[in-house]
Amino acid sequence: MQRINYSSGAPLEDIAGYSRMVKVGDHVYIGGTTAVQPDGTVAGETAREQAAYIFTKFIDLLGQAGAKASDVIKVKAYVTDMALAPEVGAAYSERFKSIRPLFTMVETPKLNRPTQLVEIELEAHIGCELD
Repeated sequence: MQRINYSSGAPLEDIAGYSRMVKVGDHVYIGGTTAVQPDGTVAGETAREQAAYIFTKFIDLLGQAGAKASDVIKVKAYVTDMALAPEVGAAYSERFKSIRPLFTMVETPKLNRPTQLVEIELEAHIGCELD
C-alpha cells in the first residue's frame, strides 16, 4: 500500500517533523489538531468556534486525500474542561450528525497554549457507504 503524508501548514509540523494527515491505501488518519492558524495564532475564542475551525480544516484536508465527510468513521476530541463538551458537540453535529461516526470526547488538563480549548483527531475510510 502507498503511504502519502500531508501538511496543513501549521508551523510546528515542520519544526517537530510530523504530518497532519497520513493516507495509507483507502484509510485516512488526521492527527490531533487544534485551531492554530498558519501564522501561529489561535482561531476562535470559544470551544465551538475552535472546533468549527478544526472541522473545516479537516474537510479541506480530506478533500486533498480524495475523501469526504461521509467517509469519516471516528472522531476523538480532547477538551480542557468537560463543561465545553456541548459547544464541541454542537460543532461536531453541524458536520457529522447525519453520518454518525464514532465520537469520543475526553478531558485533558491543558493543551499547548492556554487559549487552546479543544484538540481533535479523525479517521476516515474512503468509499464508505451509509446504510
